[in-house]
Amino acid sequence: MILVDADACPVKDEIYTVAFRHKCPVRLFAGQYLRHPDHPLITMTMAGDAFDAADDLIVAESGPGTLVITTDLPLADRALKAGAAVLTPKGEVLNAQNIGVRLATRDLMVDLRAGIEGQGIGGPRPFTKADRSTFLQALDRVLHKLGA
Repeated sequence: MILVDADACPVKDEIYTVAFRHKCPVRLFAGQYLRHPDHPLITMTMAGDAFDAADDLIVAESGPGTLVITTDLPLADRALKAGAAVLTPKGEVLNAQNIGVRLATRDLMVDLRAGIEGQGIGGPRPFTKADRSTFLQALDRVLHKLGA
């Protein structure tokens, strides 16, 4: 099963395409309703607007054999601890070996941005066609590994 942190996920259409090919169920989690294909493999869970409500629901469903797709590093860490595989929309596989460094870097960047407010330091680079292609390849590999 694929669990998607869907509010700002730029690769939902790609997830659907690969899920249909693998006949793998997809659950979308978001604060409010998002349009999605009317297909028995796709379900939508509206978490409401409480802080981390969607994250909590995703973690509750996470475990061995599930794949979580998210850019949210604290959510990724929680899902990994629950036994899930984790993939970012840019095709990066997150795991126990790299999540600690990624979290530390995230925290450092938050502190740097706060310390130099108004100095023009930006966020992550824009999402590209190459990122989309990398994601598709990584998603296929991970699903094969999970036996989907």
